[in-house]
Amino acid sequence: MVIKLSEKESFFKSFILFFTIIEIFLGFIFYNYYKIESEHLQENISMQMKNYSFFLDNDKFDINIVPKTKDSKYYELFITDKELYILTPIDSVSSDILKIYYPKCEYIKSLLKIKKHIIWQFALTSLISIVISILFSFYILKPLRESLNLLEVFIKDIIHDLNTPLTNILINLKIIGKHPSIQEEIDSINQSTKTISMLHTNLNSYLKNFTYKHNSFNLKNVTQEQVKFFQTSYKYLNWEVSLQDCMISSDENAVARIIYNLLSNACKYNTQNGFIEVSLHKCTLSISNSSYGIKNPSRIFERFYKENDRGIGIGLHIVEQLCDELKIQKNLHLKDNIVTIVLHFDKLK
Repeated sequence: MVIKLSEKESFFKSFILFFTIIEIFLGFIFYNYYKIESEHLQENISMQMKNYSFFLDNDKFDINIVPKTKDSKYYELFITDKELYILTPIDSVSSDILKIYYPKCEYIKSLLKIKKHIIWQFALTSLISIVISILFSFYILKPLRESLNLLEVFIKDIIHDLNTPLTNILINLKIIGKHPSIQEEIDSINQSTKTISMLHTNLNSYLKNFTYKHNSFNLKNVTQEQVKFFQTSYKYLNWEVSLQDCMISSDENAVARIIYNLLSNACKYNTQNGFIEVSLHKCTLSISNSSYGIKNPSRIFERFYKENDRGIGIGLHIVEQLCDELKIQKNLHLKDNIVTIVLHFDKLK
């Protein structure tokens, strides 16, 4: 179901967020821990060298006699590319001083031991952070899960309540359709019924996973039928329609729902004295309409997203789902408050 898929996506995003925050925090802690341990190692080596200068009883270090200079600093640790060393005086009158040194390669080995130890600690705490992130994600998503369940029940109730009156309307329309004197009223009821029927279908498809049946049909006829329906309801809009024959293989009902939802959206969010252009050329369907602009173009196909109080925010999301299911390439273009959605269909060979 769509709801369950969305829940999984939300859980994954929450998990990644929590895990990333914890890992950054742990990385900062362990980096500083490594720096402190490196400083401790240097201090320890320096202290051992100082002790060695008094007793010369440690095989770990080597010594050398070097000339004394004005810049010579005693008992301070120096680090070069080859060694770590300190300088100590031999006596108060000697012009030479004692250099106690330790190979840099041995120092690097000690640093590597510290690194390995810290990496193992970091890996262990990362495993713990994964568990914590999972628990936090479940905890954070609990209210969302409950809300989605309530929404699912609510939509099911709407579908159930719509089903009976919709069926009765359709049956009675067929009965009274033989009276030409009330044909205009019948056409009006027919249009309203189709709107309710498509809303019913949209809500139903939102809750269920359908198996789509591919059949061959002329896309021009399906588009023409939907355009005719909306032209009658939105006569104040300027319509420009140019349709060519195009035979495709797809689920005809699903394609009709895609076009219905796109035209419905183009009509509802149009401007006063606006226009709608529908073009079908070489199996590429383009629907353009004037609008007051879109604040967040990247979000208009998101479930429940809407930029005003009209609608329930699932029409374009269903378009997105159906295009993905039927492998229909979809593009959105926005220029000077003119919205254009282009659908690319595979021509039947």
